[in-house]
Amino acid sequence: MARFIDAVTLTGRNHVLLEPLRQEHTDELLAAAADGELWKLWYTSVASADAALSYIDKALEMRDNQGAMPFVVRRKSDGKIVGTTRYFHVDATNRRLEIGHTWYSKSAQRTGINTETKLLLLKHAFETLNCIAVEFRTHWFNFESRAAIARIGAKQDGVLRNHQLAPNGTLRDTVVFSIVTSEWPTVKAHLRWLLNKPRD
Repeated sequence: MARFIDAVTLTGRNHVLLEPLRQEHTDELLAAAADGELWKLWYTSVASADAALSYIDKALEMRDNQGAMPFVVRRKSDGKIVGTTRYFHVDATNRRLEIGHTWYSKSAQRTGINTETKLLLLKHAFETLNCIAVEFRTHWFNFESRAAIARIGAKQDGVLRNHQLAPNGTLRDTVVFSIVTSEWPTVKAHLRWLLNKPRD
């Protein structure tokens, strides 16, 4: 059976190269997560050193068994891996998917890296995969993520109350956002403007 999403490398003009995740990326991903000790954020799922191999194994299992496509985010300026992101919850029949499992090293935050990553992923989803909608989800308490998702032009669909049991025993409320086909041209123009505007 043909895959909805084939392995592909997506190349940005200025900031990033998105490469399909491989086991060989483990050490570089560990170094990226150590920049800011991202695993200490209780509302995220960034892998610590002890859990990195399991994190990657699960991502590749999701790729092989559920049609997902995990990527590493490589910074073009110095060639370093600075994070990861993923297409998942793939619904090929209805041409929908979710973008998530996204995190970046502290040094990559508040740069153009997330903006260009989202531009590349959304462009591929809408213009190559012909998706009719792309979804984003985040923890209610991840206020930075919620602001970043809204900033790229996604609209909030709602909140799934008591959506998941977190590893620390807390209950997660999940905020759901999406971009639909008719919005894509405007969102694309907005993302390009964000990438090209002068930085403060």
